[in-house]
Amino acid sequence: MFIGHFTEQPWQDQKTNLMGARNTTLDISNELYDPMVGADLYNRYIDEKLYAEEVGFDGLMLNEHHSTPFCMQGVTNVEAGILARQTSKAKIIILGNILPIWEDPLWLAETLSMIDMISRGRLVSGFVRGGGTESISHNAPPPYNWERFQEAHDFIIKAWTTPGPWRWEGRHYEYRYVNPWSMPYQKPHPSIWIPGVISPSTTKWAAEHRYPYLMLATKIEPTKEMYQLYRDTATEFGYEAGSQNIGYMVKVHVEETEEKAEEVARKYLTGVANPEIAGNPAAEGRVVPWLQSPPGLSSRDAVKKRIEILGAAAASGPDSRGATIFAPYEQQVENLSIIAGTPESVLPKIRHVLEELRPGSLVLWDGDGAMDHGDQMRSLKLMGEEVLPAVREMGKELELFSPFEVSPTTGEHMTAGVA
Repeated sequence: MFIGHFTEQPWQDQKTNLMGARNTTLDISNELYDPMVGADLYNRYIDEKLYAEEVGFDGLMLNEHHSTPFCMQGVTNVEAGILARQTSKAKIIILGNILPIWEDPLWLAETLSMIDMISRGRLVSGFVRGGGTESISHNAPPPYNWERFQEAHDFIIKAWTTPGPWRWEGRHYEYRYVNPWSMPYQKPHPSIWIPGVISPSTTKWAAEHRYPYLMLATKIEPTKEMYQLYRDTATEFGYEAGSQNIGYMVKVHVEETEEKAEEVARKYLTGVANPEIAGNPAAEGRVVPWLQSPPGLSSRDAVKKRIEILGAAAASGPDSRGATIFAPYEQQVENLSIIAGTPESVLPKIRHVLEELRPGSLVLWDGDGAMDHGDQMRSLKLMGEEVLPAVREMGKELELFSPFEVSPTTGEHMTAGVA
């Protein structure tokens, strides 16, 4: 079992009245941005990641969003580079770089190689297509999103594995001379994971490439359907997908008492509103379809499949990720979108998630919304002392193997410590 830590790293500044603010992610001016507050928050979030490694998390997950306050990570590779030097054991999981907005994927290949070398082989390089807001804020044409993603991926893999110099003449990228003097520490290249929500095309693509697929805080039943699609695709391509091929992220916060846990976990819902992520009812009614999914971003087949899984209303609306975006706190607790309590009370719920979904990788999403540094540090301490050891035992009992124990490519058990 592999256990990672994640936080969205939201903007927090009471002076600007953005906490719980209604927004469509692109309608808040950066006139409100205070670099002094930003400096404090960046350093705070890095300190929390360092402590997460100290208490025993196997990996530190980082993500990236653009032109929005719900996520401060506009350039996830910067923090990954810092953690590569400042940590010593934890995997650095970038989920992920948004390939379609990169005009120069060679630069990205070089950047990731450097991170992998500085960390001495601890990089997990995730690639994503990005949402509509990323395409709009970086002027990347949505109809070519999927094409650019696939071509950039293929180019980066070749740059990592094929000695240069060589040429690349593709539809979206052209290079006369490819010969990067920066090659990955891991051979043939860093581990690649693909994160997603209810995206059939991405799920099938990940299975075709035998990349672990990590579902991001989606409800249990739609998640099961995506995992089954992955398994069915794996069968078509001649292999059997196991727990090493799938992962899951869920919000978990622990405290010494149930009362304190509920008080703090409610802060998941009171940070800067993100219309695309579960847990911010302040965004209700403000999701704009052309921002979340502009024309051309998703194929007709992908939309049709989402309708089959979620129903027409959910598939075309703000709940298209299969999460409970507008649900009250009590409902999110009931359907396990949020797991909060003492270590003793959260462990049976985590076990239920593991039994239902059988992921080999589990990422615990904490310290988010309006939670402060103290909230996160208390939870991390308790997780290290009581939650992580117990979850690892569950993983052993349920025979949930991570991609670092069983190869997602071959299905063979691996030598300890070898990715």
